[in-house]
Amino acid sequence: MADPTIQTFCCHWPNITYSSVKIMREFNSTSYNIVCVISSFIGILGALYQVLPKTSAKIPHRWQTFSALRGRQIVIWLAIADFLASIGVFTRSTLWLNLQSIVEESDDTSNVLICAITSAWIQYFYTATWLWTLCYAIDMRLVLKEKEGHPTFYHVVAWTVPAILTSLGLLVLYFPDANCHNLNSLSSALFHILPNYFATYVPIAVVMIANPVLYMSSSQDVERLISMSFNQFTSKERELVDAIKLKFCLINFVFYFCWLPNILNGILLWTLWFNLPESIIIGLWYVMAVTNPLQALCNSLVYRRWSGTADKLYIPCRRQISTTVLPESDDSPPVDPWPNSPEVHERTPLLQSHEYNATTSRSVNGVDPVVN
Repeated sequence: MADPTIQTFCCHWPNITYSSVKIMREFNSTSYNIVCVISSFIGILGALYQVLPKTSAKIPHRWQTFSALRGRQIVIWLAIADFLASIGVFTRSTLWLNLQSIVEESDDTSNVLICAITSAWIQYFYTATWLWTLCYAIDMRLVLKEKEGHPTFYHVVAWTVPAILTSLGLLVLYFPDANCHNLNSLSSALFHILPNYFATYVPIAVVMIANPVLYMSSSQDVERLISMSFNQFTSKERELVDAIKLKFCLINFVFYFCWLPNILNGILLWTLWFNLPESIIIGLWYVMAVTNPLQALCNSLVYRRWSGTADKLYIPCRRQISTTVLPESDDSPPVDPWPNSPEVHERTPLLQSHEYNATTSRSVNGVDPVVN
């Protein structure tokens, strides 16, 4: 999981004992690390499923989005960041299971270094997932306003900002001697430890606040765009709008489900530091050990195309037998992700409807209307 509390466990341990230090040993328990290994492995599978190309059977009535490739690229980078973060959790937990001295005997400089590097890896890539989640919501807003996206800007933000936040937070925490537990004053604790919490929780809070607002505005634009595209707003259009709104809600729900426990954990730690409810804190950490890595699996479910038919993974070395693979429409951008397989094209619109005949749709600015 991605939490600044774990990063403090990489520091040299103090000789004195108090409740907060006693709780640390739970992170080195076999049960905790087994939970992390299982959840991170599931997350790895979910991220791989999201990244791999897919095909689907031909649908007689489909609603094609002109922004399919644009949204697909963001989702792929989100999945890559999820994959690398899950790899980090899996590696760290495996090391802790087999080399428990990395935590308990952290007086060894090499142990501190290994622990810090794995924690920084996890922190960096999870921060990247938060920012890619925000970029997707922003790009969705631009799509519905029929404006161009800013892929270069997305990459700069999603990869550079996590590097800055992670580096600054951990540098202040570990400098100069990774002795963040033996602090003599409250001001020292605030200076060394609190910045890393801000570097972690501020991006989460920004996404939790900004994304619902962005998707709420996007939902209003969806209704307007569908009304303009079909020159009517009957029960079928209403069902389509409701389905898209549901998808927006589920995207927000998944993010809250995966990261709200981290926010609660930070609040409890800083408000009850000298009187920690050990059972509640440990329970929250187990919840975080499950929900954080499972973000990859949950994302593969909510960001997938809702077409009513199951996607099939495209395996380049497997000969395509069926001829019912649906090619891109003539209106689609001339993009061929798999040039050696002319029958297979990867499609990822936000939603495809079987209920709309292609003859009833009206294009917007020369392209099929809708959302990614």
